[in-house]
Amino acid sequence: MFTGIMQPTHLIILLAVALIFLGPKRLPDAGRALGQGLREFKDSMGNDARPRLPEAAETADEETPAVR
Repeated sequence: MFTGIMQPTHLIILLAVALIFLGPKRLPDAGRALGQGLREFKDSMGNDARPRLPEAAETADEETPAVR
């Protein structure tokens, strides 16, 4: 059912290691900071990449020769 890199047992081990290193007081703050950082990264990538995509597709079509 869970195939791939992150399986439930991997998540449990990762959380246990994070709890050992950070402790119960700093773990929620670290999770919150990680989530906020990922959200900012996603927003910046989404806003910057979208206007460039149509231009990149047009130039890619012009530069690549037709293969038949």
